[in-house]
Amino acid sequence: MFGPFSRRKLLHLIDTARVEAALKATELRTSGEVRVSVSRFFWGDVRRAAERAFERLGMTNTRERNGVLFFVVPSRHRFVVLGDSGIHEKVGDGFWRDIAQAMEAKFRAGDFTGGLEEGIRTVGEQLSVHFPRRPDDVNELPDTIDFGPGR
Repeated sequence: MFGPFSRRKLLHLIDTARVEAALKATELRTSGEVRVSVSRFFWGDVRRAAERAFERLGMTNTRERNGVLFFVVPSRHRFVVLGDSGIHEKVGDGFWRDIAQAMEAKFRAGDFTGGLEEGIRTVGEQLSVHFPRRPDDVNELPDTIDFGPGR
């Protein structure tokens, strides 16, 4: 079932509308920024690729350094959740491990959409506690799923 995925195949694995709705709902409660990036198959280190995507997507440019990226490589059965320094200082390493474990259970069952929704919801809860939405808040980054450069 898993192998090199085309963009079309990735779109069938992940319900884009549901994930983007979860992103929008989360960002209504926080000044934090949450993105999802889904990658095609590639060789190499997934964490390093996630870090490059974090930079490429402008996640480090948020005013409060409170961006969170869900980087998913379905064909490799791998994903990384990265939080910028502002949110990481508030929640610590255990928070990221807990999110990954909850998402992993859904991903193993083939429910990529449900896993992402759960991760986004959990991150949103913490972001809203530590970085509540302010009246002057602006959406600094798009609430769409990224499918990588040139895709």
